[in-house]
Amino acid sequence: MLPKTIRRLAPALFTMVAALTLASCGINSVPAAEEVAKAKWADVQTQYQRRSNLIGNLVATVKAAGKQEQDTLVRVTEARAKATSVQVSADDLSDPAKVAQFQQAQGQLSQGLGRLLANVEAYPDLKTNANFLELQSQLEGTENRIAVATRDYNEAVRAYNTRIRTFPDAIGAKLIHGAKPMTPYQATTPGAEEAPKVDFGN
Repeated sequence: MLPKTIRRLAPALFTMVAALTLASCGINSVPAAEEVAKAKWADVQTQYQRRSNLIGNLVATVKAAGKQEQDTLVRVTEARAKATSVQVSADDLSDPAKVAQFQQAQGQLSQGLGRLLANVEAYPDLKTNANFLELQSQLEGTENRIAVATRDYNEAVRAYNTRIRTFPDAIGAKLIHGAKPMTPYQATTPGAEEAPKVDFGN
């Protein structure tokens, strides 16, 4: 009697064991991939914070050199304040609206900085000022770091989103973790395709 019962239950037991084995693939790998993406997001925020910290010095240096840039300086300062006020925590990365708001604020700041740097290039004294040159170099370096950080974050998000959508990890991702796709970052500046216009009121 017992062997027949075991034989009848064998397919069901095999199916359960197979399902648990497959589902267990996502038990550790899904949260591990999520933590990698969150760490990469922290890198993105660090680079934007670095840029924000440099802007105060740049504004002070330009202020001392040219009164004509007052409007641009005010816009950059306001954009910096807005950009630093919009924060996206690691828990918000599955909310496209919050990520888009952060992108937009950073994009407006990038646009203002582009105009400012294009305008002040025309000042001979400022172009040779060591402080300005150092700040300009630091900002350019920061923009490169931001590009690398966003690329690394997007790669981590791609790996995470692929993992939670593909078999067998999708089983554990849905049943155990309730995983949601993360939002990739598009570091685009509005109107970036157009060169900044330099206007000295002539």
